[in-house]
Amino acid sequence: MKFTRVLSFAMGVALVVSALPATASDQKYKFVLTSEAGDRDSPMGKAMQAWAAGIKEASDGRMKVNVFYQGELGGQQELFDQLVKGNIHMMITWPQTSYDERVGVNYIPYLVLDWDDAIKSYGKDGWLRKVVEPVYTDLGLHYFGPFPEGFGGIATKGRQALSYEEAQGLKVRSQPIFPLPQTVQAMGFQAVPIDWAEVYTSIQTGVVNGDSSNVIYWDYKYFGDQLDYFVQSSHNFSSYALLMNGETWEGMDDEDRAIIANAAQLVIDQQFVDAKVEDDKWIAAAQADGMTYTVPTAAQKLAWIQRVRDEVWPQIEEKLGKAIMDTVRANASEPQ
Repeated sequence: MKFTRVLSFAMGVALVVSALPATASDQKYKFVLTSEAGDRDSPMGKAMQAWAAGIKEASDGRMKVNVFYQGELGGQQELFDQLVKGNIHMMITWPQTSYDERVGVNYIPYLVLDWDDAIKSYGKDGWLRKVVEPVYTDLGLHYFGPFPEGFGGIATKGRQALSYEEAQGLKVRSQPIFPLPQTVQAMGFQAVPIDWAEVYTSIQTGVVNGDSSNVIYWDYKYFGDQLDYFVQSSHNFSSYALLMNGETWEGMDDEDRAIIANAAQLVIDQQFVDAKVEDDKWIAAAQADGMTYTVPTAAQKLAWIQRVRDEVWPQIEEKLGKAIMDTVRANASEPQ
């Protein structure tokens, strides 16, 4: 199995890192950085390359990062497991809720409703960072910040849906992360949790009629020959996280931690500048290639917002706790 073969390499690298005492900043390191999605030419792939290059340059080459792209080290849950264990050192990822359901705060539907609010909420000094950072610390991970992409939608073949009623009978893939399947279900679709690596085949063979909760880039670039419609439901704000294994992080001295953190912040800052422009570019490309792109009316979107908040937010409170949801309700956008 490819994952086992490559992981053996990664674990060897992990041993190189963990065996080195963090006593001086002349220490040499070799790290493993990966993500569950994005080839080397994708925005995600280029972001990983930029993070790796920044670390290498700032350390004069004594800190090197081996970058692995989607599918090269395994699936989404496998990779997150290995990050927590320390066999993988760094990731740009949609974190899994398997270790702590509070991670699901990243995926609360209709949390922010426009770009300005998203940037303010997810930014360096945003209220969301104060909520999520302690969760990652409890998981044994160091959180550098978000990698925002934009607002997710519903991509389908054959027909589209702009309401709960129209969505009946449409099966769409959902990321297997709470509360995304529950969100799509509340919108009227039949949610089918599927790992990223299996999405294309699932659409091609009719297991599902489309994909959900991704920005249009992923649906157009990877499944564009299968999908006809993209509805900009904006039920979630798609944002990855830059993370590092906490034990690896703590085993380094302050200077070396600063090198990694500063390189990460450059990637994050650039993505906040580029995200909307990048999203707009792929919306235009998808339309030019024949995909129908639809923005729901204010009334249609409001109906989805009300239904999802009424049905899904109480489920989230049961799992994430009242304290987190009190903070969410105090800060979440209100529809105009």
